[in-house]
Amino acid sequence: MYPHYAYLPTVNGYYYQSAPYGQQPFREHYYRGYPAYYARQQPIRGQATWTEGGTVTQCGIPWSDNEYMTAAVGTNTPYRCGQMLEIRNISSQSPREILVKVVDRVQGYPTNRINLHRRAFAALGANPNQGVIDIEILTSPQVEPEEWGKYLLEVTQAAYPGYNVVDYKLIGTTEISPTQTRRTYEFTLQSPQERIRVQGNVVYNPANGRLISFDIKER
Repeated sequence: MYPHYAYLPTVNGYYYQSAPYGQQPFREHYYRGYPAYYARQQPIRGQATWTEGGTVTQCGIPWSDNEYMTAAVGTNTPYRCGQMLEIRNISSQSPREILVKVVDRVQGYPTNRINLHRRAFAALGANPNQGVIDIEILTSPQVEPEEWGKYLLEVTQAAYPGYNVVDYKLIGTTEISPTQTRRTYEFTLQSPQERIRVQGNVVYNPANGRLISFDIKER
């Protein structure tokens, strides 16, 4: 399932073998400066580790949910099962953000510590061989409509580690209801062997900019 991961003697056991993020120039201009929604909330500074996940979680939500953009938090933290958290990698010179869903709870984890699925860790632009990165956590993420393409780009890149996203475009926007809007994107990915297209859909509440659901699929 993960042909681009090789076992190495690290605390986590696996090393991400995708092309270095510095060799993906298409992505660079999406991460210059703070998004507008960061100014609306004081983030919590902490650290993130990564995990392969397990078959059973305390929340009853699988690690594969949310396209593996999932995380475990401490049992004594205020974070709820199923809650969406905004995670920002501040260890990188070009900080990246993702939204993750809380799917498991672990005893002994402080409020500012989070354990991400390996794909989510990699989507932050971090090499899993690092083991630990410095992060900021937003407990009530609000995303501007134009930011959803960037978010799905991160998810798509993490789902296809042997490819680089070379282009993407907004296909259309659909108002499902007054509280639900769907935006559909098409991503073009390139590997040394082939070029593929992936379609991504995100459904969010236009009133508060909060994620409801999303999916990606190869066309």
